[in-house]
Amino acid sequence: MDELELVRDLYGEPPRPDPTARARVRARLERRRTRWWQVASWAARQERRPSRPSSRRRRVSWGGALAGAAAALTAVVVAYGASGGAGAPPVPTRIDASATGRAVLLAAATTAASEPPARGAYWRVTRQTGARVTTLWAARDGRAWISGPGAGVKPVARPFTMAGRSLSVTEIEGLPADAGALRRRVAALLPPGSGDGVLADAVSGLLWSKPSPPPVRAAAYRLLADLPNVRYLGRSADPKGRPGEAFAFTLDPATGVRRTLVVDPASSQVLSSSDSPGTGDGRETRIVLAAGWTDEGPASE
Repeated sequence: MDELELVRDLYGEPPRPDPTARARVRARLERRRTRWWQVASWAARQERRPSRPSSRRRRVSWGGALAGAAAALTAVVVAYGASGGAGAPPVPTRIDASATGRAVLLAAATTAASEPPARGAYWRVTRQTGARVTTLWAARDGRAWISGPGAGVKPVARPFTMAGRSLSVTEIEGLPADAGALRRRVAALLPPGSGDGVLADAVSGLLWSKPSPPPVRAAAYRLLADLPNVRYLGRSADPKGRPGEAFAFTLDPATGVRRTLVVDPASSQVLSSSDSPGTGDGRETRIVLAAGWTDEGPASE
């Protein structure tokens, strides 16, 4: 899928302009293209002329004009596209898919930031791994339990970890709400020499597996938007068929294992997390069925 298809899938097909509008845009594009070449030719001639003490300022000024003309031409091409004439297909225009992915993550950050403060006695996450469904309950005082089919309810000693380091609910709730500060704090919690994949994994875990308050979740989304190794894959769906936007990053370049997240920007929720290549037994895919605070505890604490 190319970049135009990514944007088309995200925003839908644009309305087709009427013939008069198309002709007007085409004429505007041609005028700007002609002007651009006039300025470019003039600038080239000036650069070839012998240098004079007073010419430096003029070259700088016209260099700015040249850049401005190029930017104006680019703006028209990006906004309207270039047409090859009546009946001809439009000339493909280059659109940055990474910018589109960044916009999706920032939209999820805005949604997360607008959520009300968390209320409830227990943080509860229900997930499906392969065919197995488990639910984790974690109280604010550090107690935690997990339940699964045929296993009943069992206590958990370390419900929240980051790269092997245990975290309490209080520590998670105290994480910075600024993306830059959050990056520094998370990096300090990771083992020395951890790569970008480990950082992206630790940050993404704050979005669903840990009881991060809304400002921290918003900062985590903004931080992911700034990480160059997080790639936008386009519109997708989780294994349950729930629609979302897919992002991927390589956990460890040595193994080549790639983690893919499907995110719903409208709810700011992570729908699923999967690894490839996987183990082949279904354990490589984790589906988030529910995550949030509740007053309903496990059946037997």
